[in-house]
Amino acid sequence: MNAPTDRDLILRAKRGESEAYGEIVTRHQTSVFNVCYRILHNRNDAEDLAQETFMRAYDKLETFDIEREFGAWIRRVAANVCFNFLESQKTSLALDEERDQDKSPSPSQQVEVKERSEQIRQALASLPSNYRLVVEMRHYQEMSYDEIAHELKIPLSDVKSHLFRARKILAEKLHAPNG
Repeated sequence: MNAPTDRDLILRAKRGESEAYGEIVTRHQTSVFNVCYRILHNRNDAEDLAQETFMRAYDKLETFDIEREFGAWIRRVAANVCFNFLESQKTSLALDEERDQDKSPSPSQQVEVKERSEQIRQALASLPSNYRLVVEMRHYQEMSYDEIAHELKIPLSDVKSHLFRARKILAEKLHAPNG
């Protein structure tokens, strides 16, 4: 017997079959966690927000367009959940980083890599949300320009423009003296 498609499982979940939604979660939990982890760089937060993603998606399942691909949609929900979390955590991030560094001093190369990763994460977090989203979809979800345009329902030229501007802003932020 063939395994049910995502579409079949979603239709069953919309009818109240919790096992069907459980199967959807099982199928997509790794890709959702990966999106969260790539954005957050923290396993515990990524696990929490991956779970949050599936809870929000379940709450919005009735509004999900069954003709869309569920995997791309749930990854976009995950990215948005993570970006919202980062926005709400901006002020406490610096304090948490300092505390974590005090606990476990590391060799200078590891510190440099961590600092660079933090600079990149902060630079990404400072981008306008439409730029962050296309960067995340292109570089972390490895979607094509056409897939991004289709998913976001924007012209291909806008995708290219957003990516160009986002990369330019990131380059300026990452190459500026003192941050």
